[in-house]
Amino acid sequence: MLAVPWRDVVLAVFPAAGLADGAPVAAIAAAQERLGQVFPEDLASLLAESDGVRGDDELDVIWPVERIVRDNLEFRTVADFRELYAPFDGLLFFGDNGGGDQFALVPGDPVRGVVVWDHETDERRTVADGLADYLTRILVADGDEWYAPTR
Repeated sequence: MLAVPWRDVVLAVFPAAGLADGAPVAAIAAAQERLGQVFPEDLASLLAESDGVRGDDELDVIWPVERIVRDNLEFRTVADFRELYAPFDGLLFFGDNGGGDQFALVPGDPVRGVVVWDHETDERRTVADGLADYLTRILVADGDEWYAPTR
């Protein structure tokens, strides 16, 4: 499998994107251990190339490794969340829309693509075929219409 040049993917659609230095391999491995999940290959390689991607208005399109760990642990352990929502254990959150909706991958199910969790309805649905599709769509989007369900 050929490695995706993540910086090229991001900068081709949004030249003003904020790209960090890559996360150390040891940090990615430690994050996977803390979460008890192996990151999908695309996410791990993107994080190794850029530890986070910022879009327009400083939106965290891809969170840094540290935030991936923090937010996923929070979603899985906060008592209020367990009472309000279906379990989050099968999801690996990696970004958000800035308004409460979260984007996730489903480790072990690469066909599922990128899933959005709607924080108001607890709905979880696929919105992109994969990480590259997600990036090329969210970075040029003006608002949430790109992933709004068609009714």
